[in-house]
Amino acid sequence: MSYGETPFLIASAPNGARKTKADLPSIPITPAELAQEAANCKAAGAAMMHLHVRDDDQKHSIDVGRYREMLTEVRASVGDDMLLQVTSEAVGMYGAQDQMAMIRELVPEAVSIAVREIAPENADLDELRDFFAFMREADILPQFILYAPEDVIRFNQLVRDGVIPGEKLPVLYVLGRYTTGQVSDPKDLLPYLGTSPFVSEWMVCAFGAHENACALTAAGLGGHARIGFENNHLLVDRSGAVDNAALIVQAREGAYLMGRTVATGDQARKIMQPQW
Repeated sequence: MSYGETPFLIASAPNGARKTKADLPSIPITPAELAQEAANCKAAGAAMMHLHVRDDDQKHSIDVGRYREMLTEVRASVGDDMLLQVTSEAVGMYGAQDQMAMIRELVPEAVSIAVREIAPENADLDELRDFFAFMREADILPQFILYAPEDVIRFNQLVRDGVIPGEKLPVLYVLGRYTTGQVSDPKDLLPYLGTSPFVSEWMVCAFGAHENACALTAAGLGGHARIGFENNHLLVDRSGAVDNAALIVQAREGAYLMGRTVATGDQARKIMQPQW
């Protein structure tokens, strides 16, 4: 497609795995809070939610029962016109076996998977091949998280070897994850561009006050963006955003100036569909 033909997909990342109410009082944690935040973000222009669940102490969890409760409430709040993606993030608490077991039991609509977590160098490639074949048969939409250019090399190898089936798949480039102070800059995108022939659509997420600048850089180059309190709570004027929707509005308005329309939920599903 030529520039501007693919709508700009805005994914909201409203809470993440680490921040609590003590860090950010307005961060949504409970299923009810996430359901309301999802509705607000949808109205602001987000067509996708990247969702984490927490335990009773606000700690990260990938518990299937908690995910089901949260997804039920969020879906009731937003209807069908929004793609709901869960995370399999380890956060130092879960191994690849735990992550795969969660996905097999939950069978979510969509899931993000960090390549370095699910497929470390000592991974059982036959087991991974079976797991990704299950995801394909179950029609679970994957998004492969790439934290650094070396993760792209690993991703490319797994696709070439047929461990990850398909020809092209959606990815997330994480900008600035291991930089000093963990603050992202638009130029952090450059080492990723053109490094994989197996990417169908790419998205970025970014840390700190330049989150919106990174999102609009992605919009201008034909990509997409994940935005929200998981990584940043500052508006472009450096004031604190009252909610995730305020961050979405900035990206939506900027995308229009970059010549992009904004994706709907149905369009989000097409954008995130792998070429298995």
